[in-house]
Amino acid sequence: MLRATDITVRFGGVRAIENVSMALQRTEILGLIGPNGAGKTTMVNVLSGFQQPHQGSVTLAGEKTGPLRADRLARSGVVRTFQAVRLFPGLTVSENLEVGLGSRGLGRAAARRRAAELLDYMGLAARAHMPGNALSYGEERRVGIARALALQPNFLLLDEPAAGLNIGEAEALGDLIRRIRADFGCGVLVIEHNMKLVMGLCERLHVLASGRTIAEGSPADVFRDTAFRSAYLGAEPA
Repeated sequence: MLRATDITVRFGGVRAIENVSMALQRTEILGLIGPNGAGKTTMVNVLSGFQQPHQGSVTLAGEKTGPLRADRLARSGVVRTFQAVRLFPGLTVSENLEVGLGSRGLGRAAARRRAAELLDYMGLAARAHMPGNALSYGEERRVGIARALALQPNFLLLDEPAAGLNIGEAEALGDLIRRIRADFGCGVLVIEHNMKLVMGLCERLHVLASGRTIAEGSPADVFRDTAFRSAYLGAEPA
């Protein structure tokens, strides 16, 4: 289990997150949702080691992760994607993956083979030798996920993976995430504003607003919650 307990993060005099606790089980798909500015990305930064909390702790399999650097935590199995994929434009799609695989100690030939396997898994085998800046937005996001999978995660944290995708692309992404959970045996946390995707994909939701937890539970229970509907949808339940 990846667990955060009583996390507080301050930026100057502003509390981005205050006393937030949450947990992600292996093989679970958890949705982390809330309005813009709710603290979702900050929370993922804490879980993945990019931000040290001012209060509280993160544990992985019962052991505290802090103050591990993000790269060390990724080697321990906690891997995240970013809203901006930022591929190396001067490299091919395959080479973008090979760079990360090489940093994990794979030789050049082994990294090339593993990159080919991952691109095939993501449905991008035909794009392997294209420049990184020649992909569509949806394809870029898949490469970003492939880079994360190259690190063999036990916990995969996806920051707005469906942003900018059309309806069909978002549905295909949901199918892909389910397949990743099954094939890689990893817990998946998804930050997402696409409520149709979230409701159909996630077994459990954790809702933040103004840096605090306002609701958590099954999608059906959360969607009926008064605080969720007021803060996230701007509406009271009928």
